Amino acid sequence: MQPTHTNNKLIIYQLLPRLFGNTNTTNKYYGSVEENGVGKLNDINNTALQEIKKMGFTHVWYCGVIEHATMTDHSAFGIKPDDPDVVKGRAGSPYAIKDYFDIDPDLAVDVPNRIAEFEALVKRTHDNGLKVIIDFVPNHVARTYQSDKKPDGVRDFGQDDHSNKAFDVNNDFYYMPGEYFEVPHGYNPGGDEFVSPLKDGEFHEYPAKVTGNDVFNAHPSISDWFETVKLNYGVDYSNGQRYFDPPPPLWNKLYRILHYWTQKGVDGFRCDMVEHVPFEFWGWLVPKLKAEVPGILFIGEAYDKNKYRDYIFKGKFDYLYDKSGLYDTVRRLTTDPYNNSTWQINAVWNYDTNGVEEHMLRFMETHDEQRIASEFFAGDAWHAVPGMILTATLSTGAVMIYNGQEVGEPANIAEGFSDGDGRTSIFDYCGLREHQKWLNNGQFDGGGLSDDQKKLRNFYCTLLNAVQNNEALQTGKFYELMLANQKRGGFDERIYAYLRYNTDQQILIVVNFDRNERQLQIVLPGDLADSLNLNGQKELTDLLTGAKYSTSDIKAGINVTLAGMDGVILKF
Repeated sequence: MQPTHTNNKLIIYQLLPRLFGNTNTTNKYYGSVEENGVGKLNDINNTALQEIKKMGFTHVWYCGVIEHATMTDHSAFGIKPDDPDVVKGRAGSPYAIKDYFDIDPDLAVDVPNRIAEFEALVKRTHDNGLKVIIDFVPNHVARTYQSDKKPDGVRDFGQDDHSNKAFDVNNDFYYMPGEYFEVPHGYNPGGDEFVSPLKDGEFHEYPAKVTGNDVFNAHPSISDWFETVKLNYGVDYSNGQRYFDPPPPLWNKLYRILHYWTQKGVDGFRCDMVEHVPFEFWGWLVPKLKAEVPGILFIGEAYDKNKYRDYIFKGKFDYLYDKSGLYDTVRRLTTDPYNNSTWQINAVWNYDTNGVEEHMLRFMETHDEQRIASEFFAGDAWHAVPGMILTATLSTGAVMIYNGQEVGEPANIAEGFSDGDGRTSIFDYCGLREHQKWLNNGQFDGGGLSDDQKKLRNFYCTLLNAVQNNEALQTGKFYELMLANQKRGGFDERIYAYLRYNTDQQILIVVNFDRNERQLQIVLPGDLADSLNLNGQKELTDLLTGAKYSTSDIKAGINVTLAGMDGVILKF
């Protein structure tokens, strides 16, 4: 079994530098970088990092910093323009990597100095007591991939391929010999106003390569990942044969990439769509890098609960997304509590993630998911309270917040390629309107936030600091209190209660997904109370509000009144 850290409770802040420091409020539909603005790495200064640190975070995931395909012309800096017919959005997708050894020029103040600006950000982050995570996109690259920053001796993806073969273990890509790639019919890159000599509905690729989301034909649809090409790990999809011994050339190329970034001080990698890549590759790669850089983190974006254990124990991941487990459960309870049950939470930890809880990364927002405050999710940022308490305190695994979540960013506008579906666009140049109120023209002081937004941000700050500062919430044991309380007054399947504890500290967590107030008397099972020497009069303090709760006899229970969509974290 993979060794685990004593404390697995990472608290991660995900941000896109393109959005984080952008003070421009124009938000023109399909606007250019000049019209809508763009954040810079240098915007993430010491003041910003100290504010992130104060919220309780331990790590920052700088999303989208590696150079990716874009419609913006950087040819003045010697960077070859990308064909817009195979780019999504004016800014381009951060997950269509164009050069794995370079930094996105949009993010630099001094473009020729962009790698040095990233190195300075890494140092600045470390100096402020935080660690750095960046993306690793192992399944696919941009159709226009060509590295102009690769170290000496590094060969580009596909440079040595035999493109007349659909599959060859030594090829980096999969091919469709004899076929030309076709741009999706009707695609209008950049919208009607965008003009480019390369915008002609065509992209010359012969023979056509297989598209990133496993489209094994030459004409992917507009809903496919048509801007990307799939990498070949040695799996022949025509017959299921797998050629991993010796490792195919691609494996060592990817190792070289990650080694490059670790030498620049990166502390971890959030790995995109890991289940599209054989766990055998990860089981080869992760120990190899950990032997060189002890403590380097690997976090996998995963969606298949049935594969969690393969990617943790065989693939050696430190953490996997628990999207299909706790996220989906919390979302159902948040949006439709009366047709769902908090017993579904039991199914997550008791079945889906049993034995791997400490390896789960929990969240309520990421760039892939809809914003809590959007009409497509809860429609009210405060409705996240019970779910966020649960997400942060249920287990010893990691927790993550997405930039803007803490101020109720609603993602309620169409930015361009992203059509206003409740997700903040990763494809377009835009500004985060609610986050910009906290940004306050680069002062990072929340000067433009409403009183309600300040209270919301304070809730997140208080919650995350409670997690960071209480050992029972970081490394303590878990005891569910549903069976002991399910027949007691006020308790039903909209309430969830549990104890996090160790020998020195006990913390009672109760959340209410009902829209109405609940009056409860929560009891601990007698054997649990006895094992912790809990008896007689006790006073508990809510770590979220400071409110005091007392009982003359803890074995008789403790009275708790919860507002609708609320919760308490009661420390004995």
